[in-house]
Amino acid sequence: MLHIRTATASDEELLYQMLCDLENEILDLSAFTQVFQHNLSNQDIAYLVAEWDGVVVGMASCHVQPLLHHAALVGEIQEMYVDPALRSQGIGQKLVDALVDFARSRGAVHLEVTSNQLRQDTHRFYEREGFKKTHYKLIRKL
Repeated sequence: MLHIRTATASDEELLYQMLCDLENEILDLSAFTQVFQHNLSNQDIAYLVAEWDGVVVGMASCHVQPLLHHAALVGEIQEMYVDPALRSQGIGQKLVDALVDFARSRGAVHLEVTSNQLRQDTHRFYEREGFKKTHYKLIRKL
């Protein structure tokens, strides 16, 4: 049975592994720990995990912040990961539903997500979940 819950400090190692897989690189563990621990106490950030029969099989995160160009609160999905062997089982959909509920509970008027251009399957997933391609995101490394 699938269960979505709020992540806790004890989920850190699993989330670290999932995000390394998502980003296709080994993230700095010390920096990851610092950010994760800092954000856990922020009421405008949600870290959720998906458990299937007690085993963590996915995660998602969202932050809500006031944006001038919307003159309102906006939620943004920052990360989402589902075990590749369990994709297309409704896990991602349940995680998105939970993030929508979180963003609404914080007063957000929009929920946004950014996804790498190469992740075409991910784009189709988000479009099925009601997201529309309306913007380009440009990145400048510092």
